[in-house]
Amino acid sequence: MSLKIKKPLVSIEWLMDNLENEHIIVLDATMPKVTDVDQVLEAKLQIKNAVFFDIKTTFSDKNSPFPNTILSPEEFQEKAQELGVNNNSLLVVYDDLGIYSSARVWWMFQLMGFHNIAVLDGGFPLWKSKNYPVEAPKRHQVKKGNFTVNYQPEKIKFTKDVLLAIENKNIIIADARSKGRFFGTIPEPRGDVKSGHIPNATSLPFSEIQEKGKMKTEEELKEIFGRISKNKEEFIFTCGTGITASILALGAEIAKIKNYAVYDGSWTEWGSTHNLPIEI
Repeated sequence: MSLKIKKPLVSIEWLMDNLENEHIIVLDATMPKVTDVDQVLEAKLQIKNAVFFDIKTTFSDKNSPFPNTILSPEEFQEKAQELGVNNNSLLVVYDDLGIYSSARVWWMFQLMGFHNIAVLDGGFPLWKSKNYPVEAPKRHQVKKGNFTVNYQPEKIKFTKDVLLAIENKNIIIADARSKGRFFGTIPEPRGDVKSGHIPNATSLPFSEIQEKGKMKTEEELKEIFGRISKNKEEFIFTCGTGITASILALGAEIAKIKNYAVYDGSWTEWGSTHNLPIEI
């Protein structure tokens, strides 16, 4: 019988105890931060038997003018099957930065109607610090899976939706970028994107819902989201390209908030599209 998880996070201890379970697939979703221009490259290692989940090239729409655009449900299903994902799989996703791009993969699967997935709290840095088994990246032979999509369109928003949400008193738009980028005091990392933020949006940098590479507690997250929601009923999360907006989505899920979505194009689309309103 396959394992089932009911929470969006698992600990490194839990994964270590269950690492050899035949239904578990560990996904390495590591990608570099676009704002990290001085990254020090080290020899890449991964959790034992992990499968690389390539957000940038395999699981993003190459025909989109914007980075990290989600695949169609049909394409996502095919690519996930090629990684060996089955309907009875349990997915654990992590990245090399603690919790960064792993949350994006968690949200992708929520969008596609698959919920037996969790983010590894603390990610690879915490795993490695405990001397748990690692290996050099290798291409493991996997049998094509039978994963099927059950698309959940309420989990994603597009520019037209966000434009309507600006004046909706029941929706809060929360921006996961740094406050400097939100208020336009530091330039965007992409030179063709304007500075500023979506009108009526609230700044909630993703770093404020984390501590030392782990997510804050359910109680802390409930307090944070309650403070910014002001009794509004729905959240739309945005960031630069949809990566750290997914961290806010993960935080909302931990806080037992269900009515939320990610703006897939995020600020890169908004800030490079003509005739959209911008605040500084």
